[in-house]
Amino acid sequence: MMGDTQLNAAEIKIGVVGLGLMGCSITTCLLMAGHPVVAVAPVSVDLTFALKRITKHLQRSRREKLVTRAPDFYLQHLHITEDYTQLQGCALVIECTLENLDIKKSVYSKIEAVIDKNALLASNTSAIPISILQQQTTHPSRFFGLHWAEPSHTTRFLEVICGNESDIAKGEYLYELSHLWGKEPTLVRKDIRGFITNRIMYAMYREAISLVEQGYATVEDVDRACRNNAGYWMTLVGVFRWMDLTGVPAYHTVMKDLFPTLNNSTEVPKLIDDIVKNGGKGVANAHGFHSYTPEEAKLWEETFTAFSYDIRKLALKYPEDVVKKKLKNLPKKNPKLKT
Repeated sequence: MMGDTQLNAAEIKIGVVGLGLMGCSITTCLLMAGHPVVAVAPVSVDLTFALKRITKHLQRSRREKLVTRAPDFYLQHLHITEDYTQLQGCALVIECTLENLDIKKSVYSKIEAVIDKNALLASNTSAIPISILQQQTTHPSRFFGLHWAEPSHTTRFLEVICGNESDIAKGEYLYELSHLWGKEPTLVRKDIRGFITNRIMYAMYREAISLVEQGYATVEDVDRACRNNAGYWMTLVGVFRWMDLTGVPAYHTVMKDLFPTLNNSTEVPKLIDDIVKNGGKGVANAHGFHSYTPEEAKLWEETFTAFSYDIRKLALKYPEDVVKKKLKNLPKKNPKLKT
């Protein structure tokens, strides 16, 4: 790793291609970190909403004391455009377009036509393996996955994913760089579909849906169980530390009996399939696993935004190295003198 390297965000221009919800949130994060940012809108309609979204994120971040300056200070370092040639001089370009291989290939061609040969290219994909995406580029060794979580400017999550042809040293550079973005990143050195977090989470989604479909619990029951169990400890520790804290042998015993009963289906569950086929998008259109009035859906979006800032404050109080820091602050014990 490049732990001793001093990185100055102000000297590292970054491009973001795609200005939907994630693209705007990622752009906000990079501006807050001090980067000059060129944001390219492949879809013209995004130009109408992008600046408003980013400004709103910056305003809220100032109120929540994530940043100390007014939005205009950060926005002076942002250039929003439809012109890919404006990406010249970017050290890194992050693609945030639809999960469609043909669309991404077209975007990469436009990006690589203008960026320097030493610049890095990354995708925010959460579904397509990086090894497949980098085959759509002319320089696969500089291509990586940067898997963010929404809202990108408040969460501490980030996965840096190497494809089969990625230069690991460049991946380590991105890992170090992402600390400037307020992240506790994970470097995924071997490509796998879904990366780390999605593979864990989708196993849970599958089992949760199965429990509802088989009549063991309602959607409300499952949500309540999750938020009051895993939701209680996951901001502090991950699954392995949790098992260490609560006793490894107990999990060993339960696994032998429980694993054979878990859902291992490879099909998309009927419950979610029916929702999507009927146009359901969740709170975005008040049609999801839960029933919403339009007003209730809007309030859930607002509540989630407020929670994302509150949980960040709690997470910052308990960083990944919280115990190591406490150990350093413990008074040193004097060894007993031998007589």
